[in-house]
Amino acid sequence: MSFEANSLKIWLQAARLRTLPLSFSGIIAGAALALSEGVFNIYIGVLSLWCTLLFQVISNFANDYGDGLKGTDNDQRIGPKRVLQSGLLAASQLKRGIVFLSVVAVFSVLLLLTVSFGISNWPYFLLFFVLGIASIWSAIRYTVGASAYGYKGLGDLFVFLFFGLLSVLGSKFLYTLHISLSDIFPALVIGSLSVSVLNLNNLRDHENDRLSDKNTLVVKLGYKWGKRYHMLLFFLAFLASLGTAYFSFESSLNLLPLLVFIPLLFHLIKVSKTTSPSLLDPELKKVALLTFLWSIFFLIGSNYLL
Repeated sequence: MSFEANSLKIWLQAARLRTLPLSFSGIIAGAALALSEGVFNIYIGVLSLWCTLLFQVISNFANDYGDGLKGTDNDQRIGPKRVLQSGLLAASQLKRGIVFLSVVAVFSVLLLLTVSFGISNWPYFLLFFVLGIASIWSAIRYTVGASAYGYKGLGDLFVFLFFGLLSVLGSKFLYTLHISLSDIFPALVIGSLSVSVLNLNNLRDHENDRLSDKNTLVVKLGYKWGKRYHMLLFFLAFLASLGTAYFSFESSLNLLPLLVFIPLLFHLIKVSKTTSPSLLDPELKKVALLTFLWSIFFLIGSNYLL
């Protein structure tokens, strides 16, 4: 890879760094849960964010690579042009980037698990190493390969599992070596809102996806039911946020994350009234940033006494 200024700019464009706040949200929520129990390790925190960054960038490279080769990223697609689609990078270059970052991610996961579990907790070490490899596999196989799960309507499930449950509960476990039943509520919030970002993307692209045989859940449900599904995701996130506040309540600051649902309500109104899919494009960034804001408010609200 060339690291000239222009080349670096192209690779950063392919990395889509604007997607990082959403992927960091679950890690922050997991750290907030650990910190509320008086447990925190700065090295685990930094390494968790680093591994998440790698997973997300691998996913973005692979998404560009897979959709580019399949012809899904074409002139009819709504949204910013991808680097493979626009010819800024060749498929072989993107593939080398995916392989390189995957190797870096494996060693980063090993370092994180060594810091968190050491050698003595080898069953946990082995379990989380498998989960780390699964995260890399999931990042790549969303659009890459003949059996890419994103083309079979399974993207929502994988995002919910990896961005929600694994991200929040897994990151908390790295600190505390245990999880509580009530921890499922913030995981549901992050998971549901993360899926809603994917659903917005699929609503925006549903017509082009249908023509490209990318059978996302929105393609399977149809545009109208895809918007109703979007409402359901936010309703689940709101209920889970209420559950989070209930089980962690010590002061009014624990209600702070609920404020995020005020702008999200206006977002829902806009989505319900939008008939042109192209108008949904700016909404992706809004929901992603509001999800990140929810995790920050949760961190503040659940740890204000520390």
